[in-house]
Amino acid sequence: MRRKIDEALRDWKASPDRKSLVIFGARQVGKTYSVRDFAKSYNHFLEINFETDGAAMDAFEGDLGTDALVSRLRLKYSDKPIEPGETLIFLDEIQLCPRAFSSLKPFTDDGRYHVVASGSGLGSKYRRETSYPVGYADIMTMRSMDFEEYLWAMRTEEAQIDAVKRCLRDVAPIDEFALSVLNERFRDHMIVGGMPECVASFARNGDYRRAREIQEAINRMYLEDIGKYASVADKSKAAKCFRSIPVQLSKDNKKFMYSELDGGTNANGRTYGAGIDWLIDAHLVVPCYNLREPRPPLAMNAERSSFKLFYHDTGLLMSMMEPQTAWSVLMGDVRANKGALAENAVSEALAKNGVEAYHFTKKAFETDFVVPMDRGAAVIEVKSGNNTKAKAIPIAMSEKYGVERGMILENSNVSVDDAGVEHYPLFAASFIRSMERFGWADLRRGAGDAGRGDERG
Repeated sequence: MRRKIDEALRDWKASPDRKSLVIFGARQVGKTYSVRDFAKSYNHFLEINFETDGAAMDAFEGDLGTDALVSRLRLKYSDKPIEPGETLIFLDEIQLCPRAFSSLKPFTDDGRYHVVASGSGLGSKYRRETSYPVGYADIMTMRSMDFEEYLWAMRTEEAQIDAVKRCLRDVAPIDEFALSVLNERFRDHMIVGGMPECVASFARNGDYRRAREIQEAINRMYLEDIGKYASVADKSKAAKCFRSIPVQLSKDNKKFMYSELDGGTNANGRTYGAGIDWLIDAHLVVPCYNLREPRPPLAMNAERSSFKLFYHDTGLLMSMMEPQTAWSVLMGDVRANKGALAENAVSEALAKNGVEAYHFTKKAFETDFVVPMDRGAAVIEVKSGNNTKAKAIPIAMSEKYGVERGMILENSNVSVDDAGVEHYPLFAASFIRSMERFGWADLRRGAGDAGRGDERG
């Protein structure tokens, strides 16, 4: 299936500044498949999986100089030519071999060999181990399939997707028939999720039940990974946090509450913070931090002790809930479970577009999401049915806070109301980049006084 990382990998290969590459991402999002497909652009391919080939670690003992290491690899894998510029070396499950991680620096310094590394729970290992080659590796993050990739898998024509993007960009109504089809497919995407095995299965037979069986197996695998890769001190805490996600998001107040973990005892950030960090580093969850005030730069205004915690794939989240929840979404109730699924779908879409989302809560004033956009920030509210009012947006757009754009994602077409608030269908979050009026692509040195004056640091 077509993935957006395919183009990124081609660009990496062609880059004159190419370093060794590390691909982060949760298990089963398609990292290995995409690398193997990319390897077809090389004359030769050497794949080393440290989980299934533990003896491969021996080749990384001793001198890690490129010539010495490649010589040992040639001896061990004598049937695999390793030629400069013609061979892709793929180090999979690299978290199991710290010495292999250390080899990325000499590979980068040497520059003759193209090396890609990936693995499970890799983010946590990369952050904690001081021997890892920070500054000597290009980094990519791969997530499960986004809505556009899902549409490609369902053989939606590119021209139809482009037409929708233009409507979102121009804040113009979408053709009603196209809108109906896309709303239906987005609900399917919420249920099926973006894990490639689920999407491929659903594309073949349209069987929601089979997709759920695959999702449940993946969730069990994630719990096994926590037991396998998390530290002894973090295992049970990370597992408790993981299991609590559906409950946390199904509350009216979706702020992550430690009391949900231990029945209201003395649970707190000191006790469970490391477990949550592990889930974030493993790309299983996406944090949404509260803001002191909704002003850019948002990251500088974030309160890291107060947050929502969304699951990285809405289909996987739904499979952790009762089957009736999926039926409700299929029938059009995307706000099932007190909006847990709709908000998670928006969080997922934003993360897959590389947008770091926050929220702002102050007394009775609460936003669903605040995101960096254009030259400032935008507030995004997720609504349903005829409830299209969002009290927080006028406050956020007032002179006091100065948020430039207010957006409501709901069951409607694209429009702008008299207050300047923009209304979009829920799936529009998947195309948030098409809705930007000003971005990095507009920044060019010498492009004029206006462009220079608006550069962001």
